[in-house]
Amino acid sequence: MIALHMNHDTYDDNYIRGILNNVKTIAMVGASPVNVRPSYFAFKYLAQRGYDMIPVNPGQVGKSLMGKPFVASLADIDRPIDMIDIFRNSDAALQLVKDALTLNPLPKVIWMQLGVRNDEACALAEAAGLQVVMNRCPKIEYGRLSSEISWMGVNSRTLSSKRAPVPTQGMRLSLNRVSVGGGGTNAADRAAQLKDDKNNNA
Repeated sequence: MIALHMNHDTYDDNYIRGILNNVKTIAMVGASPVNVRPSYFAFKYLAQRGYDMIPVNPGQVGKSLMGKPFVASLADIDRPIDMIDIFRNSDAALQLVKDALTLNPLPKVIWMQLGVRNDEACALAEAAGLQVVMNRCPKIEYGRLSSEISWMGVNSRTLSSKRAPVPTQGMRLSLNRVSVGGGGTNAADRAAQLKDDKNNNA
C-alpha cells in the first residue's frame, strides 16, 4: 500500500530504483518525433534500455517514434501500462491522471517530468494506490542509479566495485548500486531549479 502524504520534494533512491526496476511498459504522454526535443531524447534513451515505450500525442498520429506508432490518448493503448510518463505542463497532469484511473488494469506509476508538478493529481493517483514521482526525469535517474552517467565524467554518487558497462541496444543496466551521502536526487533537484530559473527569466 502506498503511503499517503509522502514527501515529494525529495525521493529516496530505493523508491526510484524500485520503480525503474519493476516497470516494463511506459506510455509517454507528450512524446515528440522532433529529434531536438527533450521528450525525444528521453523516449529514445528508455527504449534503448529495454523498456516497451508507447508514444502518446494526438497531433502525431500516423507517425512513429523509434518504430513505435503514436496513439492519440491513453485509452487508445492496446495493452496494460506499467507507468505513465507525463511530458506535458503541470496543468495538464490532473486530467491525465483522471484518464489513467479509467484504465483497466490501472497503471502502477505516474511519473511527471522535470518541471511538472501537480499535487492534486498526485493525491488522486496515490489515493488509488499508484506510486507517483514528480519533477524528475527517468532518463536522468536511470543514468545516475546505473552509474552510466559516469562515462560522461559526471559524479553519479553511487558506489560499486565495477564500472558501469557501456550499454548496448535494449540492455537493462543494474540500478542496485549503493548511493553515497548527498546522492539522493540532488542532481535532479539542481536540474529542475535551473529549468525553473530559465523559465522565469524567459
